[in-house]
Amino acid sequence: MSRKKSHFSCSQCGYESAKWLGKCPSCQEWSTFVEEQEETGLVSDVRQQFSTDARWEDLDQAETDRPQERLKTGLSELDRTLGGGLVRDSFVLLGGDPGIGKSTLLLQMVAGLLAQNPGLRILYVSGEESLEQIRLRARRLGVVGGGRVYLASETRLEHVFDTIKELEPHIVFMDSLQTFATSQNTSAPGSVTQVRDITARLMTLAKSAHISIWLVGHVTKDGTIAGPKTIEHMVDTVLSFESETGQSYRLLRSVKNRFGSTRELGVFEMHTDGLHEVANPSALFLSERTEAVSGTAVGALLEGSRPLLVELQALVIRSGFSVPRRTSVGMDSTRITLLAAILEKHLKLALGQEDLFFNVAGGFRLSEPACDLAAAAAIWSSAYERPLPPTWIFIGELGLTGEVRRVSQIEMRIDEAKRLGFEVAIVPENTPQSITCMELRRIARIEELQGLLR
Repeated sequence: MSRKKSHFSCSQCGYESAKWLGKCPSCQEWSTFVEEQEETGLVSDVRQQFSTDARWEDLDQAETDRPQERLKTGLSELDRTLGGGLVRDSFVLLGGDPGIGKSTLLLQMVAGLLAQNPGLRILYVSGEESLEQIRLRARRLGVVGGGRVYLASETRLEHVFDTIKELEPHIVFMDSLQTFATSQNTSAPGSVTQVRDITARLMTLAKSAHISIWLVGHVTKDGTIAGPKTIEHMVDTVLSFESETGQSYRLLRSVKNRFGSTRELGVFEMHTDGLHEVANPSALFLSERTEAVSGTAVGALLEGSRPLLVELQALVIRSGFSVPRRTSVGMDSTRITLLAAILEKHLKLALGQEDLFFNVAGGFRLSEPACDLAAAAAIWSSAYERPLPPTWIFIGELGLTGEVRRVSQIEMRIDEAKRLGFEVAIVPENTPQSITCMELRRIARIEELQGLLR
């Protein structure tokens, strides 16, 4: 018989203590500790119930006899984010804001899996919606099961396991993690111990029964997946579904991926009939304006293996305060402050009494320094009110001493710019001479940029 034990855990961050504490030493929140009982031996019970394989295998024999094939989901953007497709016994956690389209993405994935993989059986378990609500959404999206898709509206994990043992599906979708509970844990659904125990049992199920399991997780106000951080360590892949307020597009990022790159990005656009894949995301983040205006420049960044072009916008105006403001949307405000200091030091640009507002068009968020040169060009253009040529693109990182540094995979970025009609690329001086697809103007220091633009 399994042994019960009791402890106190923080409902906000999952910190555990043997006794009750008024203030959590981890997240500094007050009155968040609750007493919880957990059952030991749960994982071994799942393994005994579903496992039929040997406890060990030879590495070379497993590689030749049972290759790890990937299943195509029918959504190329999703396949790209997963690293080439869905691994059969993978354990995936999908997080995103409420109403962003997580359930829609899963149902469209169901349709794509059925079309690409004959004979596949799928179980969709919802703890938030009734069966009729799931059917209504499926009809709106045009998803037809063909006798291979099974629906269940259930919150008790033991009942879900009974259904899995009866139907023997290849893929299981569970929406969402915080609504499920196990009878062997007396805590409330969504509590730290419930979430941790359920994740551990589902992970064992995925590996022992060779079932691909997808979990949908709630997101906190800080944008992180609710629950203890340990659940992200348990799963194989963590996907984040993001969107800016008022925007129709959706960004699918790979936060963790044991089977591929963690920097891949999938782009979708929400329509009345579901999510549409964006074949040319660079055009999505570029302005539709035809004439040149001051304060804008185009840069190139790399998301995994995908180059993207984005428009950077800067507005420099006279400040009415003793301390000028530095406001940035889509790029780290600290980085913008550094770029402003570089321009003031090396280009003698008088920004000490000017407010600087910076924005990345389309609501995209930049995370790499390859767009430093484009951001500096946009700030210079706004300060002097001189439009930049619309067919120019700026690629390079800036150092504090004013040097223009080379960025990785610059060939891919230039090829993408050439494909979209750009004619001139301002690049670091040590850019390879073998790139001849478009005109390159090389600069070694930021001072050369001012002479070039004038």
